Amino acid sequence: MASKIIFMGTPEFSIPTLQILNLNHDIKSVYTQPPKKKSRGQKIIKSPIHIEAEKLKIPVRFPENLNNDSDYEFVKSSDVNFVIVVAYGQIIPEKFLNIKNLIFLNIHASLLPRWRGAAPIQRSIMEMDKETGISIMKIVPKLDAGPYVLQKSTNINPKDNYLSLSKRLSNIGAELILESISLFEKDIVKLTDQQDKFVTYAKKISKKESEIDWNENAKKLIAKINGLNPYPGAWFKHNGKRIKILEAELYDNQGEIGEVLTDDLVVSCNDKAIKINLIQKEGKAVLDANSFLAGYKIVKGEILT
Repeated sequence: MASKIIFMGTPEFSIPTLQILNLNHDIKSVYTQPPKKKSRGQKIIKSPIHIEAEKLKIPVRFPENLNNDSDYEFVKSSDVNFVIVVAYGQIIPEKFLNIKNLIFLNIHASLLPRWRGAAPIQRSIMEMDKETGISIMKIVPKLDAGPYVLQKSTNINPKDNYLSLSKRLSNIGAELILESISLFEKDIVKLTDQQDKFVTYAKKISKKESEIDWNENAKKLIAKINGLNPYPGAWFKHNGKRIKILEAELYDNQGEIGEVLTDDLVVSCNDKAIKINLIQKEGKAVLDANSFLAGYKIVKGEILT
């Protein structure tokens, strides 16, 4: 049977869930983050979910925050069964969660209780986890602390980056939410409490944190590059210019920390080295190492800091 749903989401990660719910259930309204002004030309940019909802002809609401009577009354009087939240970008106020006979479910991109918080996909790659997954969690006032309905895992491959893993997890989440809703509809759902002793937190990625430290272990540095690809990107400064590394591989040679060992961008770390495959100068296109070096000089023997 089709349940009535309010959907809350913002980035591309949320789109597969919106699409599959629209095919199988009745989405009454979509909530997303407000449109933003692009710095140049003041062009208004709508969120990916906003654009997708308009394509699907679903009404869209985009308050600055949910701490207002208008949206509370709207949700309370909407006569829906579920509010499905996928990377919405706002905390749901407790008074919303207390609305009678309304179930709030969140699609979280980790195997809770590991990696509660804002950046679970990036953190799982950067910490070189072997697996991650999706948790369908009942929302409670404490951040990402609610009991989960279902979980599904996926391996993290050595070449996975944020983009590839995010796409895989978003598709898993879309399928898993359908199964979870079905369990509620059949009244056979079993909620599993999270074990507090296993909690870890995936704090938001800071700009400073994304700066490359050549004194890091080479494998750890590659994990950082993968976890931050494509955004915000792991970067270093060269002649005052910020340069991002988007893809690199392990290399056995070693020299002085930060030393450019070859003419094709092999750089020494504190144990082995990394060979840079994809690189981007600030404000320019992503290039392979050879194309980049054809127009920009980083020479063998230099010490990068």
